[in-house]
Amino acid sequence: MAKRKTWTRKLNDDKDLPRVEKITDKMSRRWGRGTVVIPAPREVDDLMRDVPEGKVVTINEIRSALARKHNATIGCPITAGIFAWVTANAAEESRHMGDRVVTPYWRTLKSGGVINDKYPGGAEGQKRLLESEGHIVAKRGKNCIVVGYEKALAQL
Repeated sequence: MAKRKTWTRKLNDDKDLPRVEKITDKMSRRWGRGTVVIPAPREVDDLMRDVPEGKVVTINEIRSALARKHNATIGCPITAGIFAWVTANAAEESRHMGDRVVTPYWRTLKSGGVINDKYPGGAEGQKRLLESEGHIVAKRGKNCIVVGYEKALAQL
């Protein structure tokens, strides 16, 4: 039986990325016209790593920064989200291996300031880490959001 890839190996596997592609007719209904950048996993990690304590970022800000970097119309929402999840798991994997400094994935939110319950530790784990940095997290319907996240957005 083949050994599973570690999260760190997944993070470091660029798979011929980044790549900028023309938005196809099928995709244009959802994303408009122009080009889409499919980032490398480490590019997403680099942007998440740059968010300082006390600040947050949303996946949409990461996508916009990637689009600017690659001169594309948009950053791919699917791969950006997947690679943020890979980054979070690789950071926790590194922490369990004894690393003290890891990518602060908990500072990356979904759109609207919503906590990502798919990160390690779920919504409660991310809430605890954000509150330890001074953020206020509140329940809104079925989601938890960072109150006033717009004022705490990091510049990418």
